[in-house]
Amino acid sequence: MTELNSMNNLSISPQISLPLQEIELTAIRSQGAGGQNVNKVATGIHLRFDIRNSSLPEELQLRLLRLNDQRISKEGVVIIKSQQTRSQEQNRLNALEMLRQLIQKTLIPPKPRKKTKPTRSSKEKRLDEKKQRGQTKRFRGKVTD
Repeated sequence: MTELNSMNNLSISPQISLPLQEIELTAIRSQGAGGQNVNKVATGIHLRFDIRNSSLPEELQLRLLRLNDQRISKEGVVIIKSQQTRSQEQNRLNALEMLRQLIQKTLIPPKPRKKTKPTRSSKEKRLDEKKQRGQTKRFRGKVTD
């Protein structure tokens, strides 16, 4: 679950934590069914986090910006909407947890790609298949008597 330490920081890893001042939390009215409670009380949470203006290490910022995630806008702002529960506090914790998980994805550096060459036998097999396919197509022509 979401870890908030005594100095109002969101703990990402033992070495990295985010000050809550960098995270903008706004209460919104939840969508969908729910009757009178939904219509009266703003229990949903809208979280905004600007990656470029954060205190995250530069490398993590770049990895976050490169992530193909619909919650990250073109401007580099993470936008998370949480409205699963009837409690504003629980939705707030859920939104912070989603942000924490998103940032934790970038803690593991991507594996470098190793360049490989196709083997001689795979090249020969490919060419043989191409010849076979060409032969099949050649036989599809008009039949002459």
